[in-house]
Amino acid sequence: MSATQPQREPEPERRARATPPSPLVALEQVSVQFGNHLVLHDLNITVERGETAVVIGESGCGKTVLLKLIISLLRPTSGRILFDGRVLAELNERELTRQRLRFGFLFQGAALFDSLTVFENVAFGLREQGRHTEHEIEAIVRHRLGEVGMPAEVEPKKPAELSGGMKKMLYDEPTTGLDPIMSDVINELILQTRRRRPVTSIVVTHDMRTVQKVADRVIMLHPLARLGPSESQILFDGSPVELQRCPDTRVRQFVQGEAGERLREIARDGGINGF
Repeated sequence: MSATQPQREPEPERRARATPPSPLVALEQVSVQFGNHLVLHDLNITVERGETAVVIGESGCGKTVLLKLIISLLRPTSGRILFDGRVLAELNERELTRQRLRFGFLFQGAALFDSLTVFENVAFGLREQGRHTEHEIEAIVRHRLGEVGMPAEVEPKKPAELSGGMKKMLYDEPTTGLDPIMSDVINELILQTRRRRPVTSIVVTHDMRTVQKVADRVIMLHPLARLGPSESQILFDGSPVELQRCPDTRVRQFVQGEAGERLREIARDGGINGF
């Protein structure tokens, strides 16, 4: 009587399976200084593949600078940034452009070209790449607009003709200036995008509703000028549930203050039923 011996797994495959995937984004001891003004100091942050990380903190703590570093619009004064295992500062311009094409970046206020229509704004990046025919671009644009619930009739409109909500649909502060109902629509779109595509997202926001609804993880930064000499600039790094239980007084004041401001806005506008 004999038994078939199990085949031994090849060593490279075994090592690959045993090694967990590296983070998609990693900041290692990153600092940024403009002249004499230090904005970020000795940051160590990783963002895992498929994760939605939400960055919060008061104005001036470096949230938008953080986003610009990750797409290499800014270079760190010290430290290094890795994207998909590669150090961004070591890439030549061609390789860096190729990596940037993997990012979708929504600037605050939508940053649309005022002189172009909605269709032309969405098609702009596709045409610049030069990899698609005009027929393919037309199909892609209409598919993308459909994904965010924008009807065909908005295609010929200019940005000035769009409502605030429509502009935000085309993530830095994605729900700023919107009423609670439209904010929730934007939050649902963020969730739908994650369900439909294997995306990794970094969202900068002050909106606690967005934090609670879309975040897998919350990172709170604090202005360096208000920290002690040995304090980390990252006041909090954890889940939305853990955020609500954080004992740090500065974190609680920020979270409760932002939530309170939203409630005051609702009261001024006549409550939820007033929309």
